[in-house]
Amino acid sequence: MSSTASKGRIQSTLRHFLDNEASGGIVLMIVAVLAIITANSPLAEDYFHALHVYIGPLSLQHWINDALMAVFFLLVGLEIKREMLDGQLSSWSRRILPGAAAAGGMLFPALFYVFFNRDDPSALRGWAIPTATDIAFALGVISLFGSRVPASLKIFLAALAIIDDLGAVIVIALFYTEDLNLMALAGAAIVLGNLIIFNRMKVKVLWPYLVLGAVLWVLVFASGVHATLAGVMLALTIPLKLTPGAPEATHAESPLHKLEHSLHKPVALIIVPIFGFANAGVSFAGVTADVFAEPLTMGVAAGLLFGKLVGVLGTVALLVKLGLADLPARASWGQMMGTAFLCGIGFTMSLFIGLLAFNDPVVQDHVKIGILMDSVVAGILGSICLMVFSRPRRIAEGQ
Repeated sequence: MSSTASKGRIQSTLRHFLDNEASGGIVLMIVAVLAIITANSPLAEDYFHALHVYIGPLSLQHWINDALMAVFFLLVGLEIKREMLDGQLSSWSRRILPGAAAAGGMLFPALFYVFFNRDDPSALRGWAIPTATDIAFALGVISLFGSRVPASLKIFLAALAIIDDLGAVIVIALFYTEDLNLMALAGAAIVLGNLIIFNRMKVKVLWPYLVLGAVLWVLVFASGVHATLAGVMLALTIPLKLTPGAPEATHAESPLHKLEHSLHKPVALIIVPIFGFANAGVSFAGVTADVFAEPLTMGVAAGLLFGKLVGVLGTVALLVKLGLADLPARASWGQMMGTAFLCGIGFTMSLFIGLLAFNDPVVQDHVKIGILMDSVVAGILGSICLMVFSRPRRIAEGQ
């Protein structure tokens, strides 16, 4: 094959996405463990002090959570746009199963959390914490089973998590926005309008979008809306070249594909692990068994573990029973149950929402304990289900 033909060969964006997220999930597992070890070691004081060192107008932790994570949200926005317009979620028939499962997987965790914290109005602010699935962690775990798990189930999990991320973005915008600065918000609207004009004029070079995107971040930060949402706004204006019949376009064909491809590895292997290391560290000094039984901790853990299981598996079962959808190809109900458990792994987005919901470091630590406790249990139970109900598959079966 000539080099020209090789360069022009259609790339599988979805396969690239799955591979990067799976690798990133494994790195994230390692980083989370390192953060917990560091927070409970002689280096703990230096670890927590470093996060609060100011660099210019923001502390290191705020630079990570507000600026660096805006790049993560940019990638999330690009993935959502591509999948909705020209990928696995481009038609209603493809959206119905993962979309409904994602909705159920957000509703029931919130209900579980509210049930445990119904008598504490201040704790109810964290109702959205257990609604988010960590796509990197979940795909990282399921990737460990290789061809034992059908590719259709991995695609279902990725699609569900992408829709879940969209729901989380909407929740953050609607429920976790501080007092608004109308002047800054108006400025952000003007910048966003210019980005849309660039899109309509079919400007294909990326640097004008990225320059205005940086200005948009500053204005959104100043407006009171969480600054990371500027990443999503920018993503929605990046041009995407539709490729009917071959939706996985070469990266050179579309500005969106090009930017998404450029961001995948840095986000999965650098940005998200940095966020995880900075935010997963929780000190267990002075922590008693009572903390694990507190309503807030239990609400987070039970919401993610049981709420996701009931919401995802229950919704899929209902749609299949009504004849509105089918199980992913070659997937069994046991494998679907394992996947539903994996949806209960909440890390990046759950931690992010927890930090927005509560300012008290003690309460934040309880949230982290609930998330970590659940994620370990959900990962183990999901792995057991996939191990028990999966069998090695031949390559001839299309895996």
